Amino acid sequence: MRYHLVALFTILVWGTTFVSTKVLLVSLSPLWILLLRFAIGSIVLCALRPHILRLRDRRHELLFAAAGATGIAAYYLLENVALVFTTATAVGVIVAASPLFTAVISALLGDRSFLSIRFFAGFMLAMGGLIVVGLAAGSDDAAASFGADGLLGDLLALLAALVWAIYSILVQKIASLGYETIASTKRTFLWGLAFIAPATFLFGGDLMPPMVLLQWDDALNLLFLGVVASAACFVTWGVSVKHLGPTVSTTYIYLVPAITATASILLLGEPLSFPIVAGVFMTVAGLLLSQKRELAPIW
Repeated sequence: MRYHLVALFTILVWGTTFVSTKVLLVSLSPLWILLLRFAIGSIVLCALRPHILRLRDRRHELLFAAAGATGIAAYYLLENVALVFTTATAVGVIVAASPLFTAVISALLGDRSFLSIRFFAGFMLAMGGLIVVGLAAGSDDAAASFGADGLLGDLLALLAALVWAIYSILVQKIASLGYETIASTKRTFLWGLAFIAPATFLFGGDLMPPMVLLQWDDALNLLFLGVVASAACFVTWGVSVKHLGPTVSTTYIYLVPAITATASILLLGEPLSFPIVAGVFMTVAGLLLSQKRELAPIW
C-alpha cells in the first residue's frame, strides 16, 4: 500500500508542474526551463549522494544514457514545447495515455500479466474521460485561439506519453540490476543534462536574462520544478516503479488530468465546465477499475 501512496504523491506533484512550466514560459524558452530545472535537481541529488555510482557492467551505462535521453531530455522537451502551443489542461490530459504505451511495450517484451479484461475496461473508461476533458478544454475561446498550432501541441504531448512509457521500462530494468535509487537517479539526470545543455546553447534562443532569477515567482517555480518535482519525485517514481512495476505505476498517470485541470482552473484561470468534471470522474474511475486484477490475463 505504501508504494501506491508513493506513486500517488509523485503524480500529485507532477500534475501541477504543467502550471509552473506554463508560468515560466512567459520569461524563458522551453529549453532554458529544462536546463535550469534539471541542473537544480542534479545539484540536490549530488549533495544527497556525492559518491560516484560504480557500475557492475560497462554495458549498463547504455541504460542510464537511454533513460536520460528519454525521461529527462526528450520527454520534458516535448512537454515544454507542447505547452507553448496548447493549454496546460490539454497537455495534462494527453500525457495520461502513457499507461497504454507502457502496457503495449511490456507485452511486446514478454510481460503480459497486466493485460486482463478488467485492465482494458478500466483503460477504455479512463481514455473516454481523457477525450471528454480534451474536447472540453479545446472548446473554450483561449484554447481555440491556438488554432492549428493547438493540434501540433497535442501531437507533441502524445509523443511525450510514448517517450515516458519507454523511460518507465528503462527505470524498471535499472532497478532490477540492484542499483541504489538516488544514485541511479543522479546518474540519469547527469546523462539528461549531457543531452540538454548542448541543445539549449545551440537552439534555446537568447541567453537567459539574469533578472529572471531575481523575480520571486519565477525563482519559486524553478525551485519547485528542480527540487521537488525533479530531484525528489524522480526518486519516488523510481521507488514506485521498482516495487509496483512500470505498468501499475504509469496507471497513476490517469490522475494527471484531474490534478492539472484543477490547478489550471485555480492558478491560470482556465475554464471549468460540466464535461471537464465528468471527464475527470471517468478518468479516476478507470484508474480504480484497472488496478483490480482478480480476473486472469486474457493471454
